[in-house]
Amino acid sequence: MLLAVRDLSKHYAVGGGLFGPPRGALRALDGVDLDLAAGATVGIVGESGSGKTTLARCLLRLVEPSGGQVLLHGEDLLTLRPRALRARRKMIQMVFQDPYGSLDPRQRVGSILDEPLRVHRLGTAAERRRRVGELLSLVGLPEAAAARYPHEFSGGQRQRIGIARALAPGPELLVADEPVSALDVSVRAQILNLLAELQQRLGLAMVFIGHDLAVVEQVADRTAVMYLGRVVEEGPTRELLAFPQHPYTAGLIATVPSLDPTAARPRPPQGEIPDAANPPTGCAYHPRCPIAAQVCRERAPTLDPVAGGPGQLRQAACHFPGTWAPPASGNGGVVS
Repeated sequence: MLLAVRDLSKHYAVGGGLFGPPRGALRALDGVDLDLAAGATVGIVGESGSGKTTLARCLLRLVEPSGGQVLLHGEDLLTLRPRALRARRKMIQMVFQDPYGSLDPRQRVGSILDEPLRVHRLGTAAERRRRVGELLSLVGLPEAAAARYPHEFSGGQRQRIGIARALAPGPELLVADEPVSALDVSVRAQILNLLAELQQRLGLAMVFIGHDLAVVEQVADRTAVMYLGRVVEEGPTRELLAFPQHPYTAGLIATVPSLDPTAARPRPPQGEIPDAANPPTGCAYHPRCPIAAQVCRERAPTLDPVAGGPGQLRQAACHFPGTWAPPASGNGGVVS
């Protein structure tokens, strides 16, 4: 297993003012488990505020987790001292969401791509120049782009530069935090195709974070659905989207436009995601859930195995997995 995340958490102290003690904690991540094999892709989906970006940043210790483990080839990155951590970061790199804000506008593209090579002491000056040209070619840009500044490129081209920068030290794992959400629709397919091509060519594994289920279905082998800092469902992507086991997953699918207006569909999530500093008791989703019962208000479900296809491991944190109520049914028409 290339990456194994165990009980990862990130809590922020809230309240108390400038000098007083904190009055509580905002649980941005609350015990996340995740596995990723070499060369595979796991998708992370959920609403804004579900903890997706916090998870991405905690994996690289750009944000320091409060607890848990991030095991890369069995080595816990959270226990490493700065020098050892820097050496391991060659193996895991990040593609950021915003191609406008993630590139230094004062540096030429050549310097941007050369910087990770210098930081990790990879090659001589001449070898680094050749590597910069190779990286630009790898992402479909001319070598002459090295002499230009980021503002001279379109959004899609800037994201290609961001991908090239992530590839510079030769990582085994990319963490892509909504890499196409800030791009025009016409450009998204090009970037997704580029990532797929690079993954196959270089043997990369990828953690792909997104909110567009159609995009995640295209790129991810398995998908984890997050809600209020926890994984509430996980399994093979196509099976998860075709037969959701958690009402929240079904609700997310219901937000995707359908070409068949007569098809029975689950109800989209109602209201807003709760405050992570004051979460509901029991199942965190129960205030918005169409099938919530008393047990959901009293006891939080654990992420347990559920029925799946032959050899397909699926998990869901729900007291009534595989159940959701279409809006046309007044007493809970069930699809399972």
